[in-house]
Amino acid sequence: MKKNKIKIYILLCLCVCTITVSCGIYSFTGASYGMAKTVSIDYFQNIAPIVVPTLSNTFTEALKDKFIKQTPLTLITKDADLSFEGEIRGYSVTSIAVTADEIASKNRLTVSVHVKFVNKLDDKWSFDKDFSSYEDFDSALSINSVQDELIKTIVDKLIEDIFNASVANW
Repeated sequence: MKKNKIKIYILLCLCVCTITVSCGIYSFTGASYGMAKTVSIDYFQNIAPIVVPTLSNTFTEALKDKFIKQTPLTLITKDADLSFEGEIRGYSVTSIAVTADEIASKNRLTVSVHVKFVNKLDDKWSFDKDFSSYEDFDSALSINSVQDELIKTIVDKLIEDIFNASVANW
């Protein structure tokens, strides 16, 4: 009886070890890097018609932070296995909800980013596309009073979308 329990325990341990080792190229975030070891992220220049001075730096650093914190990849400046480049192409505030008096009650801040992702190890995962995200805010508030908070939320959404498109393969 005792020998059977030991055999079952050893078998269970072997199964757990096998599963853990076999999933080595995956992370608990759902990302898949294949054999990639390095990533490079160029500075995302702001070429939008309306330029917020801090947006380029905020976006670029947030993308770097995402890969540093949630992947085992090493951030380098060039010749990486995975690389990102692009620019911020859009920043706009539009009215989205109008009252009966034809006065805007809600506004929307939208940020658009163009991203070129290159996977040197498996080009089928490379892409060159646009990402966009927005946040709504009360029109009684000035954009200057809510801009920093909205940008942080929008950048977080954009980074998540870019991360998922590049290494989560969703």
